[in-house]
Amino acid sequence: MASYFYLMSSLPMLRVCEQMPIKYEQFLDYCKGSVSKKSYNILKDLTPEADEGPLIKEWSGFYKKFKNELSYQRLKRLSRPANQNFDKDFEATKAISAAMADSNPLNAEKTLLLFLFDKLDSLVGTHTFDDYALFGYALKLKLLERYTSFDQNKGKQELKFILKTIEEKVEKVN
Repeated sequence: MASYFYLMSSLPMLRVCEQMPIKYEQFLDYCKGSVSKKSYNILKDLTPEADEGPLIKEWSGFYKKFKNELSYQRLKRLSRPANQNFDKDFEATKAISAAMADSNPLNAEKTLLLFLFDKLDSLVGTHTFDDYALFGYALKLKLLERYTSFDQNKGKQELKFILKTIEEKVEKVN
């Protein structure tokens, strides 16, 4: 297993719900000369749903349960039929329930992101300068990338647009 003393120690610390200190493309540039071609290609195509690579296999099993539970609870909240036939993770169910109870969608996303970061930390464990630590860092960076794409002002504008469209359709019906 490769050892990445310099690479891992030179990467900025990732914190939940803060701006990304490094873009994923920059991270890949740092990795280019330090990791094997195979690891680099996996990192290049990495998504939170990926299932190939060190740590990723363990993460994949958990993340599938997490996504299924999130989908189930969202459908249930909308009073839509939802399939309950999937493996559950008790901690994920609890975290998702807490997030769904929050009336502020951005706070709910923060709750879920914190939970996912904690799960990655537990999977990485005591690994510090190896593939597990590197891939854990990469997944956290991907999760932060998604989180920082949320823009509260754009969200408010979109909500206003949707409400206006609904009002116009209601007026046409009346």
